[in-house]
Amino acid sequence: MKLVRYGEPGQEKPGLIDSAGTLRDLSAHVGDITGAVLSDAALERLRALDPASLPAVQGNPRFGPCVGQIGKMCCIGLNYSDHAAETGAQIPEHPILFMKATSAIVGPNDTVVMPRGSKATDWEIELGVVIGKTAKYVSEADALDHVAGYCIVNDVSERDFQNKLTGQWTKGKSCDTFGPTGPWLVTRDEVADPQNLAMALDVNGQRRQTGNTSTMIFNVRQIIAHLSSLFTLHPGDVIATGTPPGVGLGMKPQPVFLKAGDVMELTIEGLGQQRQTVKADD
Repeated sequence: MKLVRYGEPGQEKPGLIDSAGTLRDLSAHVGDITGAVLSDAALERLRALDPASLPAVQGNPRFGPCVGQIGKMCCIGLNYSDHAAETGAQIPEHPILFMKATSAIVGPNDTVVMPRGSKATDWEIELGVVIGKTAKYVSEADALDHVAGYCIVNDVSERDFQNKLTGQWTKGKSCDTFGPTGPWLVTRDEVADPQNLAMALDVNGQRRQTGNTSTMIFNVRQIIAHLSSLFTLHPGDVIATGTPPGVGLGMKPQPVFLKAGDVMELTIEGLGQQRQTVKADD
């Protein structure tokens, strides 16, 4: 299934995309697409519905983040060997973890707003993993059983805030609008192998990032096992699993960053597409 949330910010309704690409309303069956409806049993009940029996949604409504009420967004840094190389960083011994504030999370096509003083806002396409079952001390072998599905995340980053302001990476990762998520949550039964998904990001029609999840340093199983050994992952939590090479920070001979009016377009195989226009904060 492809589960979505559509409507104006704060008023999103639950829906699904049927096999013909039609948006169908799920409001009669669930209140929202949150962790409460992402268990295997709950998803199976939704899967049993006849999509043709669900009301078709007219027009072209906005898509919100594909998961509502996200408890935490865990982000893995430097998780592609070629991305680590382009930034001059060493391969980490363990997954690098930082958190993105949930207030940064927006819809897949919402405007990305560069904060005041920003000179180094950058793009990062990432595979998002949505937890469906509580995970604590989970083994690698069992890790994927705790996944509800997958989505696209743009881990937008302000590099000066991230690297030059005293403190943690979170400063450059959590600015408002810096977490476009969606357009839909694709349930895990429709993703045969999360470690073999092609990824691409364009800025103003020019390809910047090309990659595949097969080149992750730590795969999805390893990430879930590691994080769940440190703290509990709850249904509805999202893990952004790192970005392939091609970020603005790593461009040669000098970095290239976003400016007002730029357009980012992101795709991950089987997970849809995002499109964001960039503006400066007032």
